[in-house]
Amino acid sequence: MFAKILCLIAIVSVVFGHDHAFSSQHVHKHDGHHEPVYHHDKHGHEHHHDYYTHPKFEFEYKVEDHHTGDKKSQHEHRDGDVVKGHYELHEPDGHSTRHVDYHGDKHSGFHATVKHSTHHIVPKKHHHEHH
Repeated sequence: MFAKILCLIAIVSVVFGHDHAFSSQHVHKHDGHHEPVYHHDKHGHEHHHDYYTHPKFEFEYKVEDHHTGDKKSQHEHRDGDVVKGHYELHEPDGHSTRHVDYHGDKHSGFHATVKHSTHHIVPKKHHHEHH
């Protein structure tokens, strides 16, 4: 998943990297120490598994393209089996923003809360002068 995130960030940077766009990204991976894990099966036999590191990372990105109206951001962090995050994006209609808070772990699964906020667009008045 980490590699997919980095690819997405690279694609977003290339596609939206022109004069009318702004994008930023931040990825921080926390590397732990190699640690063996032992467990016993139902017959009492001990088994050894390599466990390379405690999974822990944090990333965020933001894109604002005023030319196309594309505006979105995401922040996510993982610590072990717990993942928490938030993303928001302006809907294609330009009138609302979707806000999603999510979390997941091995005990309760994945849960997301989705909210929408509405933007009121005031049309510009055009004044035509007649000479």
